[in-house]
Amino acid sequence: MGFAKATPVAVAVLAALAAASPAAAEIKCQDGAQLIKGNWMATPYCQDKLLFEVANARGFKTSFAAIRENPNHKKELCRFLFTDIRVQMTCLDAGVPEFFGAGR
Repeated sequence: MGFAKATPVAVAVLAALAAASPAAAEIKCQDGAQLIKGNWMATPYCQDKLLFEVANARGFKTSFAAIRENPNHKKELCRFLFTDIRVQMTCLDAGVPEFFGAGR
């Protein structure tokens, strides 16, 4: 009988902990780098967030979700923003600029 009474309480405690976890696990980005165990490392997620911030600052209407979910949208932004040094590595990773070889 003790187990039957304790189970709903345990489920409620676990649900409360699960609800609190996403806020504690928020990704912290700064200039395209993510804070990982006290060190700043460049990650694709934070690079995309930086591209989003630069694009919006330069007047492009886009969303972070569109950049993350659609690689072609990311390439399209990079074609215009590649000259901005803050996003050059991000754009190179996305395949912009596209060089098809010399002499063709």
